[in-house]
Amino acid sequence: MTSESVQPVSKPSRRTVVAAVGAAGLAVALTACGSDDEASGSSTEQGAAAGGGATTEAGAGAGGGGAALAKTADIPEGSGKVFSDEKVVVSQPAAGDFKCFSTICTHQNCPMTDLKEDTLSCACHGSQFSVLDGSVKKGPATQPLAAKEISVSGDSITLA
Repeated sequence: MTSESVQPVSKPSRRTVVAAVGAAGLAVALTACGSDDEASGSSTEQGAAAGGGATTEAGAGAGGGGAALAKTADIPEGSGKVFSDEKVVVSQPAAGDFKCFSTICTHQNCPMTDLKEDTLSCACHGSQFSVLDGSVKKGPATQPLAAKEISVSGDSITLA
């Protein structure tokens, strides 16, 4: 028979457990809000999108076969409509002129759904954007909304 020594298993201290749980919670919270680096990482795309040239006139088969969003009559002139599932807002700055922008805030990547008249507001930090051209109306965001391609064929609006 051999004699084996049994080493006691040490339990983590309460301080270690609380610190680990606190760090995990902080990591989740920070991940949910994004970071300035993430938002600015796509600023080249967003800057290029500032012109809002999102509308393309195309035939029924052109434009990449995107999902049908709405009828042109569904988009109020001088305002827009948010499509939460697609994370876009479609607007009609002038009669027959349709634009599409991302509804992801360029400040900290929060999704936005609060649209009043022509202003899309971010509930996270209060940034406001024009849905007519994607520009920043009120910070802390400094970059415009990213333009998205759409096709308008007859009375149908489709993501390109």
